[in-house]
Amino acid sequence: MIRYEYPFNESVRTLLRLEHLFDRLGQLIAREPPVDHHFALLTLFELMEVAARSDLKPDLLRELERQKAQFNGYRGNPQISEHALDELVARIDEAIEGVNQLPGKTAPVLAGHEWLLTVRSRIAVPAGTCAFDLPLYHAWQHRAASERRSDLAAWSAPLAPLAQALRLILGLLRDSGVPHRVVAEQGLFQQSLPPTRSFQLLRMRIDPTLGLVPEITGHRLMVSIRLMQQEPGGRLRPATDSASFELTLCA
Repeated sequence: MIRYEYPFNESVRTLLRLEHLFDRLGQLIAREPPVDHHFALLTLFELMEVAARSDLKPDLLRELERQKAQFNGYRGNPQISEHALDELVARIDEAIEGVNQLPGKTAPVLAGHEWLLTVRSRIAVPAGTCAFDLPLYHAWQHRAASERRSDLAAWSAPLAPLAQALRLILGLLRDSGVPHRVVAEQGLFQQSLPPTRSFQLLRMRIDPTLGLVPEITGHRLMVSIRLMQQEPGGRLRPATDSASFELTLCA
């Protein structure tokens, strides 16, 4: 099954982008070839760019406090384990503390690393990191994989509280939805959303053997999914056959 996700607001959109970058960074750092560590560094620079948004830290804190208040509201419910509730609230408190310690900008991550700043400025230029342009970076790429891995881990460590917070938030958000099976009649599915509830994320799973790609649009009151088929040459056209998939709306 292939899973697709669609954010209903800019805050969740940013969190999904950051999660994508952190996942890619983790995979690349674990490898050994210099080219993988080159792209790990590129990914780290992308993370810094996205994480530098001035509204990110307040949004994270606001969402963590919202989740904390919601779960504290379950106290006294005989169907809820107080021990499990305490552990979850403690994780949220830990994430809040970590986010509060994050710098307002990501520039301190590169403080004292003049050659990293140079690499960052050159990496956007096509072939700008050639050996004759950046001999020190070329030398770093020829170090032992364990040394490069250690450097990358140290450079990304200041962003660890951000990764912890966003994974907790997205995990709780995803767990809030209940999956159910729906059918796109003649390739189109539409559903009205209750105005009294604010959904933040749509998740869908579809069988890859169907050869269908979803085009998802949505807002506070409506969600629409048009299933598309890929033609030779890559062009997409609307599917005309009905197909079922799993849909989850998360608040």
